[in-house]
This record gives sequence, structure tokens and C-alpha cells, in this order.
Amino acid sequence: MPSTPTTVRSDLEIARDVSLLPIVEVARRVGLEPDDLDLYGRYKAKLPGAVRDRLNPLPDGKLVLVTAISPTPAGEGKTTTTIGLGDALARLGHRTVIALREPSLGPAFGVKGGATGGGHAQVAPMEDINLHFTGDFHAVTSANNLLAAMIDNHLHQGNVLGLDPRRITFQRTIDMNDRALRDVVLGLGGKVHGVPREAGFCITPASEVMAVLCLASDLQDLRERCGNIIVGHTFDDRPVRARELEAHGAMAVLLRDAIHPNLVQTLEGTPALVHGGPFANLAHGCNTLIATRTALKLGEIVVTEAGFGADLGAEKFLDIKCRVGGLQPSVVVLVATIRSLKMHGGVARADLAVENLDALERGASNLRRHMHVVRDVYGLPCVVALNPFPGDTLAEIAALESIVAREGGRMVPAEVHARGGAGGEALARAVLEHLDGPPSFRFVYEAEASLATKIEQIAMRVYGARGVTYGAAARRELTRLEATELATAPVCIAKTPYSFSHD
Repeated sequence: MPSTPTTVRSDLEIARDVSLLPIVEVARRVGLEPDDLDLYGRYKAKLPGAVRDRLNPLPDGKLVLVTAISPTPAGEGKTTTTIGLGDALARLGHRTVIALREPSLGPAFGVKGGATGGGHAQVAPMEDINLHFTGDFHAVTSANNLLAAMIDNHLHQGNVLGLDPRRITFQRTIDMNDRALRDVVLGLGGKVHGVPREAGFCITPASEVMAVLCLASDLQDLRERCGNIIVGHTFDDRPVRARELEAHGAMAVLLRDAIHPNLVQTLEGTPALVHGGPFANLAHGCNTLIATRTALKLGEIVVTEAGFGADLGAEKFLDIKCRVGGLQPSVVVLVATIRSLKMHGGVARADLAVENLDALERGASNLRRHMHVVRDVYGLPCVVALNPFPGDTLAEIAALESIVAREGGRMVPAEVHARGGAGGEALARAVLEHLDGPPSFRFVYEAEASLATKIEQIAMRVYGARGVTYGAAARRELTRLEATELATAPVCIAKTPYSFSHD
């Protein structure tokens, strides 16, 4: 049975009981000096572009990706496992850097809570990170809404570009769960208030500006990417981009500080870059490319995570972020819980504490499918990390270990929530076994393939579909996109996070 604390303490109580190191001391662990940092108080700092430029000639460390089975309300624990694994690798003497996304205020005040890990595997200062942090989300929100305001001002000032108000696709954004703003009508109250039209809000992590920030390589690249944003179409079906409104320069100015990675620490003092936060069910679901590249220059080993399961966050991390950024992951850690697998096997949430080996066997089809995606589709070594819960029985743990072994894999318990880095040392050793192997990573589709082929490759090879059918409108849109420069772009599929191992 997993060890459990005799007294249950909240994440906040555990975090507040730890004396954090000054961030300048954390920076020195990876070769940075105080002058290299833009300090945001005693425990947070940003790494400016000049420092990153100086690091560029250094060799890259090894990249470890943490993903998971399909999420359920029972919980999986990717962030907690990522942090605990990083602490464990540091305990074993490896210069380790963790790279994570920033939390969104919407989920933080909604059903998910914070996103700084849990128990004894947390990044800190957790209250700052979960709230306003260094203002990056606010900068993204402001840059997004600046463009939205310029669209409406263009309509109001005569609409020289001929934008069709009915075909404007760019939305305003707010970093809060506010369903009442999903669909709104703008410009009411008379001529002075603008042109009335239907519009809406999305949450900041789902915005295109957030996705752009997280794939940019520097400020100039960010400016160009902002300029490439398609805001809508003209009456004669021509796409209109943000640069035609001359919005991209001002957007880049608003993002000039947000583009710099944020340096914080774990409760055990391991350096962590927490930067950017796109949702994985809509966008590519991983921290900024700049932060990951910087971490690879600073650390011997970098541990990062991708949102949701291997069919969502990991697929987009591998096919989009790794392609754009030239990244080469060495090994994937696939997080699973017995509770979630039983839920995949049909057990109600209220009954998860009851031992149920049959349901565990049925639900393990989800785990097997994710293992297949990682190993057979992407060609990467896969280590299954069991995030244990107090209700797990010895029989269930043994059964899951046997299931993974039958698939030719290895399951390693990671008791990082209860014990921090010490509870992750077995997982760390299993990961280390794969770091020096020959490169084996491959994409699921070629960059030169048609958009339809890319969609079909993801659907069939990752999701397990027999094929893809397109409605008439979708076929027209594909034909139109294939005739543009977007024909060679990676594909980012929005889908629900639900299981892909059932009918």
C-alpha cells in the first residue's frame, strides 16, 4: 500500500510551511547571476532576451515529456508528477529544470483549482502563480482586446478594407469563466458607439494571442505572428489579417515583458520556468517554446508536461511544438491512476474506493491505447507512472503492474504527492535508463502533406478512427485553405478530452 501522511494537510498549508530560497540562489543552481534576472520581488524573476541570447550557443539538455491517460473527474496528477520527477532527478544529482504552463484564473476559481502541483510536489510561491503572477495573462488579454477594439474601430471609421461584420472571427477574451459573454451583441446605443454586430468572448488560454505567444521564438517573431492573425473576411471572401489594421506592432509592445520566461522554484528548490498557458483541448496545451528552449540550455535534464492525455496535449506538443521549435524528446512519462482507470471501466465516482479488478482491467484499455500512441506512433520510450491514492489496494496495484508488463512496458509508483522528490526517485531512475538511447522520435504526419491527410493521420493513427468524413462546408473550407500559405501548416484539432478507447 502507498504510504500516507497521518494528518491530511492542504496544499496551501504545506506550501506555507516551506521556507523558499531567494530566487537569486535558485538561479545560481543553473549558472545565472543576479544581474541576469529581472526581479519580481524576492521569489520570482523573468529571464530577459539578452540572457537567452547568451545561452544560445550552449548544448541542449535532455527533454522528458509528461503526459497522461484520458482525464476523468477522479484525477491523474500530471503537474504533480512533473514537479516530483524534477525534484527526484535533482536529488539524484542531475541539474534539472522544470518547464510548466501558467494557471488560468478561470479554472483556478472554477472546478479545477490551481495548477501548481499538489502535496509535497509544488511550484512556489503557489498563491502568486495561481493568481496574477507576473502579469503575463493580463498582457495577453490586453493585446487580444486591443486588436478586437481596432477591428470595431475600423468598421466605425468607414471599413476601407471591406470587412464583412458577419464574418469577423476574432473574439475578445477574458481570463475568467463567464458563460454569459460567450455570445454578445456589440455597438448598441446609437451611431457613436460603433457598428452593431454579433460577437463573443473566449477565455484567455483559448485565445489565438496566447497560442501565438507560446510558439514565438523572440519578440520580432511574435510581432510577425500577431500580424498573421486572420481577423475575418471581406464581402468578396478575402481573408483580412491583423497587420492590415496595423495592430501587430502595438500588440507586440503590450507583450514585450510577457514574452520573457518566469523563473520560480519547487518546494525543494528545483528551478522551474512557468510561462504561457494555452488550453490543450483547443490550442497546443504546453508552455512557451521560449521557456522550453531556455530550460534546455540551463539544465542537463528538462521535465515538461502537455495538457490532457497523449491524444491531445502530447499529440500537439509533438506534432506542433516540436516541429516548430526543433525539439527532440527522449522519453515520455505516462501518468495513470487506478481511480481513473476504474472510472474508464465504468465505475461511478462514488464507488471508486471499492476494490474492482474487473473494472480496472476494462479501463486499462485506455492506458494501453495511450501507450500505443507514444511508443508505436511517435516511436518514443514510455514509462508508466502510477500516481497512488490512499484507497488503492495491493491487488489493484499488482494487477495494473501486470497489465503494463503484458504490453511490454514498465509501471513505476511515484509517491511524490506524499513524499516529494524522495517519492519519485524510482521513477527518476526509470527515466534515466532511456535518456541516452538513440533518437527515435517521429512525427505522425509530414509537413508537406495536405491538410486533409494531416487530419486523417491524426484521427486514424492517434484516435483510432477508421476514417474521416467531411461535410460540404468542411470540404469547401479545406479546398480554400489548401490554396493558401496555410496548406503546409501543422494541424491543431479541437476536441473533447473524453476517452478514445470506447465505441
